[in-house]
Amino acid sequence: MDLPNVVDAILDHIETIDYSETNTTVSLFETTIRYLAGMLSGYDLLTGPKAHLCPDRHRVRSLLKQSEALADNLKYAFHTPSGVPHNNLYFQNRSTDNSNTNGLAVTGTLVLEWTRLSDLLGDDQYAYLSQLAESYLLHPAPRSSEPFPGLVGSKIYISNGTFADSNGGWSGGTDSFYEYLLKMFIYDPARFASYKDRWIVAADSTMRYLASHPKSRPDLTFLAEYKGMNLTLTSGHLTCFDGGNFILGGLVLDEPKYVHFGLSLVEGCHETYTATLTGIGPERFGWSNSSVPADQREFYRENGFYITSSDYVLRPEVIESIYYAYRATGNPVYRDWAWDAFKAINSTCRTDSGFTSIEDVNAVDGGEPSDNQESFLFAEVMKYLYLIFAEDEEWQVNHHGKNFWVFNTEAHPFQVAGWPI
Repeated sequence: MDLPNVVDAILDHIETIDYSETNTTVSLFETTIRYLAGMLSGYDLLTGPKAHLCPDRHRVRSLLKQSEALADNLKYAFHTPSGVPHNNLYFQNRSTDNSNTNGLAVTGTLVLEWTRLSDLLGDDQYAYLSQLAESYLLHPAPRSSEPFPGLVGSKIYISNGTFADSNGGWSGGTDSFYEYLLKMFIYDPARFASYKDRWIVAADSTMRYLASHPKSRPDLTFLAEYKGMNLTLTSGHLTCFDGGNFILGGLVLDEPKYVHFGLSLVEGCHETYTATLTGIGPERFGWSNSSVPADQREFYRENGFYITSSDYVLRPEVIESIYYAYRATGNPVYRDWAWDAFKAINSTCRTDSGFTSIEDVNAVDGGEPSDNQESFLFAEVMKYLYLIFAEDEEWQVNHHGKNFWVFNTEAHPFQVAGWPI
């Protein structure tokens, strides 16, 4: 958007932050994907295609300096017998919550940000910490924790890196592990080819075992969750990043089957928006023919799903996947879908001072507002909406058939380290 005054204000603020002190619990995962990633992305942009927005290199360098300071305050989380980190940290006394396990997404969604930091600093310690934790996910044990090839459980023992269960899917708590397998390959194909291989195994298993079509709407495709080898016909808004990830995989691997499957997932998730009174999709939904609530039978018959959790917390995943669908196809229908979603969110969630989560997407005006605005509204929802309509630039996905940048799970773009693919 080229607003140097906004960049100046951001840099002025970031320079003042003391990342060593806070009275609140610190999430390693959330702090990495939001704070650390945001500063690293800003550094990449302001030393690259947006350098004209701040000619003062010293001020731009403060983004990298503060990224290093933040990581140095977080890195004690990895000081465990296995290297699998704790997530909940207390900076007051450098302690943790002493949990026995960590989640798949938490453990597997650090590697892009911490590797990028190492690459920019020329200091391997940050990459080593995140990649050691990731190594347990790439080589899961015991064998029972991988009920389908490439698809693993959701919890890992911090003591030894083995899996504690065999429950999972592409939903919240597991989702971005699969996302980053592909994105690490895009970041540097030479270093992370094994991540790509693991993504392919997981993607093929997903298409074979988890793809599901509601009996009332067999034209739709959703991804089931699993407990061991038993499927649960439930999903949610968080899972709807899946279409975009499959599309991206198909583009970089030149494999049309992934693009086609991804587009079918985008269509299913888009249906969760068009079916409700607000035009916004619910937090959770199901499509088991034997579990349809009595008061949603007609809704299920028409739309192919029923609502199990009706709130909307300003999530981006459906719009995110619509973005990838547009970048892959150029079909203007995806711009129409994005614009419809924006109008629905703007008319239902906007307040005098920002945007609010709502309690019921299938109630007039969304029911009661919850008075909470997550940062990912701006980092993801608004960014993907903007990018869908923006001119083609080097940071866009599939720019002239290549990816010169890769978006982290919070939609912060990083310049790739390897040859663009």
